[in-house]
This record gives sequence, C-alpha cells and structure tokens, in this order.
Amino acid sequence: MKRNILITALFLFATAYGQAQKKAILKPVTAYVNPLLGTATLWDPKDLGFVPTYRSWGAEVFPGSSLPNAMVQLTPVSKFHSGSGYQYEDTVIYGFAHTSKGHWNLCNIPLMPASGSNFTADDYKSSFSHKNESAHPGYYQVYLPRYHINAELTSTLRCAFHKYTYKSNANKKLIADLSMANEGVRAWKIDRVDDNILTGFQQTGEKMYFYAVSNHKITGIDTLTSTAPVIQARGGRGRPAGPKKTPVISFADAEKPLELQIGFSYVSVDNAKANLQKEMLGKTFTQVRTEATTTWNNLLGKIQVTGGTDRQKGLFYSCLYRSFLWPALRSDANGDFTDMSGKVVNKGFNYYTEPSIWDDYRNKDVLLGMLSPKVLNDVIQSLVDKGKISGFMPTFFHGDHASAIIAGSYLRGLRDYDVKGAYDLMLKNATVEGTRKYVDEYNTKGYIAEDAVEKPTLGAVHKAAVTKTLEYAYDDYATALLAKELGDTKSYDMLMKRTKNYKNVFNPETGFMQGRLADGSWVKNFDPGFVYYEYMYREANAWESTFFAPQDPHGLISLFGSKAAAERKLDAMYTTPYDGREAANMSAFIGNYCQGNQPDHSTTYYYYFVDQQPKAQMYLDSIMNNLYGMGKDKLAYPGMDDAGEMSAWYVFNAMGFYTFSPADPNYIVSVPLFDKVSLKLGAKPTTIVKKGNGKKITDISWTDKKVKGYFIDDADLKKGKTLTITTQ
Repeated sequence: MKRNILITALFLFATAYGQAQKKAILKPVTAYVNPLLGTATLWDPKDLGFVPTYRSWGAEVFPGSSLPNAMVQLTPVSKFHSGSGYQYEDTVIYGFAHTSKGHWNLCNIPLMPASGSNFTADDYKSSFSHKNESAHPGYYQVYLPRYHINAELTSTLRCAFHKYTYKSNANKKLIADLSMANEGVRAWKIDRVDDNILTGFQQTGEKMYFYAVSNHKITGIDTLTSTAPVIQARGGRGRPAGPKKTPVISFADAEKPLELQIGFSYVSVDNAKANLQKEMLGKTFTQVRTEATTTWNNLLGKIQVTGGTDRQKGLFYSCLYRSFLWPALRSDANGDFTDMSGKVVNKGFNYYTEPSIWDDYRNKDVLLGMLSPKVLNDVIQSLVDKGKISGFMPTFFHGDHASAIIAGSYLRGLRDYDVKGAYDLMLKNATVEGTRKYVDEYNTKGYIAEDAVEKPTLGAVHKAAVTKTLEYAYDDYATALLAKELGDTKSYDMLMKRTKNYKNVFNPETGFMQGRLADGSWVKNFDPGFVYYEYMYREANAWESTFFAPQDPHGLISLFGSKAAAERKLDAMYTTPYDGREAANMSAFIGNYCQGNQPDHSTTYYYYFVDQQPKAQMYLDSIMNNLYGMGKDKLAYPGMDDAGEMSAWYVFNAMGFYTFSPADPNYIVSVPLFDKVSLKLGAKPTTIVKKGNGKKITDISWTDKKVKGYFIDDADLKKGKTLTITTQ
C-alpha cells in the first residue's frame, strides 16, 4: 500500500513538474521584457566612477507604449527638456506625449487627463508612485492621485489609444499643453470638428498633425493662460512668445472610462484621419493592446534562449526590445511622407528618421537588418533620399558611419534600395568637404591636425582630430568594400590606401593614439586619462580611443612592437584606475574602459589578436553581469542607450557573437551567456550551443565544418545549421 502511494505521489509530482516545465517553455518572450529598464539613473560613485555633483546621463529611454520602429511612442513625461522626458527618480507626471527617442528632443503633443478645475496652466502635474505603475511592450499604466484617474495607454504604428478611468464620472478634462515639447514649439493648433472629434498640429522641427476621436461628447475647449511667457523656437534659438496658452477640453459626464483614439501624420490632418481609420478606429482598447503584444512576441520571439537565470533572460529580452524602437516611421499608411525639402511625396517605400548613426552603426543596425530586414532596407533608402536632396549622405553627430551601415548591409544581402545612389553619396562624402569635415586635410596629410592649445578643457570645441582620423579611416574601408563589389577598382585602391591612416596618429613613444599639429609634431602636455569632448577625442580619452582599427586589428597590434606589448597595454587600460573626473556621458568604468559610452565598445575583443581570448571573456562577462540592471532599483544602464546601441551590445554578446567590424559580413565569436540560442533568420532556425562552462573557447564548429579562428560568416548564420562553441 505504501509503495503504491509512493508511486502515485511520484507520478503526480512528475506530471506536475512536466506541466510546469511545459508552461515555462510556453512563456511568451514579452513576459521577460521590462520597459522600465534603463529609466533609472546611477548615483552611487562606485557605479559611476566619480562623485556626482549633478544627475548623470542615464540610458535616457522611455517606458511607454510603442510598436517596433513606429511613428508613435506614447509615453509619460516626468520632466520636459531631459532625455526621453521620463526619469525613474522623478515623482510627478506632466502628461503623455506621443514621440520619444532619448536625445533631448521630441515629446510631442503632450496630453494630461484631469478633473474638476483645481489646476492652472503653470500647475497641472500629478504625483505618482511606481507601486501604481506598470509597463509592458505595447502598454503602459499609471495612477494619477491628484485627479483620481487610472491612465492606460496602448498604440499602433501611427496611432495612440488613451484610456482614462475616473473615480468620479463628472468633470472630465483633458489638458493639451501644445506649447510644450522637448524642443522649442514654433506653432500649434487645436480645433473641435464635431461632438467627438479634435484635430490640429504641433510644430517643432517637424509638423505633427493629429486627428482624435473621443467616446465621450466634447462640450467645449477653454484656455488657461500662464503667468510666465512660453519660449518658442526660431532658427534653433529661443524667443519669448507672450503668455502661454493651454487648451483644456471638457467632456460630457458619462459612466464609462474616457477613451481617445488619435491618428498622427507628418503630412496632413486628412492623412492622420486615414491612418486612424486603417489601424485603430472601431477596435477596443483590449484588441489594440493584444495586437501590440502579438507584434512584439513575433519579433522578439525570433530569438529563443535556453538556460541562464530569469534575471539574465529579463535583461536579454528587455535589451532586445530596446533595440527596436528607433529609427521611427515617418510615412503614412498610404505611403505619403514629407521629404527633407518639405515636399509631400510618395515613393513606394516606408520613410524613416535617421538612425543614431555614430552610436548604433556599431551593432544595433546590424541587429535590425537581421530581424527586420525590410525596415533596414527602407531606412537606408530614406538616407539615400535625404542625401540626394542635401547633396551628401547624412550621418549623425560625428564621423561618416552611414558608409558602414550600407556596406555591411549590402554584403549581408540587403539590397532593396538604390545601391548605386547610396554608393555615389558615400564616395562623395569621402572626397568632398560636406558631411565629413576637414576632408582636404585628411586626404592630403593622412591625418587631421589638431589645434595648438596650451591648456585644453573638457568642454572646449576643437576638431576632435584623432577621433575623426580613426573613424574616417574605417569609413574609407567601408566605402572601399562597396566599391569593390560594384567594380569601381580605382576608388577601391584609393580608399584602401587611406584605411591605414589610423597609424598616422599613433605615437610609439606614449603608446597612444595622440593628436598631431599641422607641422607633424605631437600635441604637448599630453594626459591620456583626461576626457575630452572635442579636443583630440570625441567623448573619450586616449585609453578609450587607442584600440580602434577594426579594419586592420593585426596592424594596430603591430604598432606596439609585439603581441606581448599590446597585451600589457590592454591590461593597463583595464587596471589603471579612472581618475574620477566627472564628465557627462562617461560612466561605469573598469579601469579606463568605459561601458557607459560607445567609443571603446569593441576594445575588449583586441585580446583575441594577442592570443588572450579568455581575458576578453572575463571582461565581457563582468560587463554583462555587473553593468546592466544597475543601481538600487536594478533598472539603470551603464550609460546612455543611444537609440539601442547599448542594448544591442548586450544582445549580441549574450548570444555569443559580436559585430567587431560592422561593415564586414562576419562576427567575432565569444562565449554565450545561455546554453542554447535559436535564431529565426531564414527558413530554418540556426542554433547556437554552448558546451562547457569555461571562459576559454577550445573549438568552434558548424554542423558540417570546423571554424578556423574566431570569426563566423553571416551567410553561415542564416543557413539553419548548428554552431557549437566548446569551452573549458
């Protein structure tokens, strides 16, 4: 009898365990995503690397609702003119805006639900608590105690859905503070078309139109007048524009929650209406939210991971989610968009904003091409379209890295854009002063000469000559790769010679990439630990800038005289303490390696080229385990996400391969964080399997062949085979 009871118990246990395992396997990947990750800021000097005297830059990300690469990012604003508009440590909400990126711009058309009349144009914000806040892909919720309103948000590509549940069914209001955004507002307008429809626009750098349908009757639009003048934009500068006027929309009393469905367009109100009719009108809030969740599950589910902890899976899928929020869609459902010249056109592709090119060319755009190839094709065609109007291929902030995005995409098989037009613009950028600065000097000297400054300061504006020289040499390499593919041998030869220009700013006496003056002499009073923003380096010091020549890593290593000497230099970078200087955009250090900014994000892999791959893995593991999900709330990044670059760095390294040279169609292999990774990149999924738990890679093999060295080809990654990475 006892034996039967034991057998029955074991059977029931095994059945329950099996069901639990099956349930765990079926858990949707969106369940691991926390859109609040990255919204917190680091304050602890141990995390930052210095004692803060002001708020450091966090990831500057938003927690609200968006679909992948959508026009609409519907998100709370806890502080205007600050990153994404939301900071976890803030305690108030000013409203819910419809665009966000994380670079101190956008936050367009903020709306704030309210009740009663106890508010003014200068004071309408509500406190909030994270205990009454939740965020999921395609959904955001928060309770606003000032007005006793539970706010829920969801969205489609071009439309927003607001749902406000009021404690009282009377005195429902909506404050439309159209004079506010993260950029200066040049003009705005709002009109009531009929009992349930509002239309209008807000113009900052772009004019964003809206068409809104309410489920409650609109009883009127009143105006609040501020006691302080609003500052509007003119030519990039602020100007007083008189007293601030703030519309307040009133609604008839009704039992059910107030729902507002809003279509948007950068072309016209009519197109905003058409977008709303196509994507949202007639659907319930639950339907739209469910569709948003499905969209994210379909995208993020292209990568399935096995093994690892829940925390690691949470970081992985949250970072993967963050990698697909920018660039943002700008064309309407019918294909219309407003081009760079201000004309409304329709050219048969989806028009997107520019990527955050200086940052995310390194990895995020490669990830975008892997999982959303049509989006990246259209992003590139958008760049070409802008380039044909402006005369040069666009880039962002610094460098000329659209060349790396386009060349790498072409070599990975993405070619659904005007390749010849793209190449012509890339070649022009490389040879004519325009997007690239100091082109003639670079082309004749082989380097860009820095200014002679006796006592340069952190924020001084100069030429960032070392960074430009290093980056142009790599951009030349990227353009050369495409020149070769297109049969332009003359340009290929010319560009390839210039790819060695990085050597011209290496000082063998100091062992650093160092600024040179016009006469060829080295910049004096050289301090490799001092961070500069535009003197010699861009947002970096000499440590963080010296190991950058992904087009020629062996050549860079040879500059130190031997692999052993280069290894000692790498060791010194990670063991020489950062000097504790407070510099914006610089945080989370290992010695002088800075994970909180992009310039040295490929440095760790140079250990491979001095035959010390396990050392590289030691630091990669340290970064993944300690520098993501930081701070007291475990919600901080090591630094600014920069439209997904910081996130994509984690995603690639957790999978076990990285875009060491993004212009090349290959990846450097590392030890995966997970036991198994399944990638749906083609007809059959590709599987990456980790054997062993060590940091030293002893073997890399595809199903049918052994890999020589540490690089795998993109073509192999898409063939649906198994990559086994054996470690000890």
